[in-house]
Amino acid sequence: MKQAEPVLTPAESLQLIAGVMADSRHTFRPWRFVFLLWGWLIAAASLFFFFLKEYTDFRAYFLPFPLLVAVGVLLTIRHFRQQKHNSEGYADHYVKQLWTVLGIAFMVVVLVSIIRQVPPFTYTMVLGGIGTLVTGRLIRFGPLVAGGVFFLALAVGSVFIPDAYKPLLQAAAVILGYLAPGYLLKKVKA
Repeated sequence: MKQAEPVLTPAESLQLIAGVMADSRHTFRPWRFVFLLWGWLIAAASLFFFFLKEYTDFRAYFLPFPLLVAVGVLLTIRHFRQQKHNSEGYADHYVKQLWTVLGIAFMVVVLVSIIRQVPPFTYTMVLGGIGTLVTGRLIRFGPLVAGGVFFLALAVGSVFIPDAYKPLLQAAAVILGYLAPGYLLKKVKA
């Protein structure tokens, strides 16, 4: 036997819509932590990489990236497992899927760059810009949109500078693209 769908009054419909909109404002709370975490980790890895490569004889100058990325992955997984959401909103689900795919793309870009023996920084900034811009547009947060634009602009700019300075440009991209919007997002009351 097929059950009839409930019929809502106009007042109930408005209340339901208002509730969904209020819930969507809460969906970006977990992302505050993620943008700040990854902003600090990638900025630190980029600066350590630059310093170790340019000012020391340390042959494993690339180590800050795999070490700090591993820490970031573990902390991100732990963070989302600790979230006490009974249900995940559409925006949360979409953003998680977006960044999961981009995380895989980051690994592919780095692997291809290592094989081709070219620095991955331009391409990782493009991927970071795409994720940040889409996330900012999805949650309608202008500073995050601007952060994505900074990422993309600095990716273009990286084509015109020597390879040695690209890690510094990437550090600037995550400071402008992740950290600045992340701190502003942290202040949003939602």
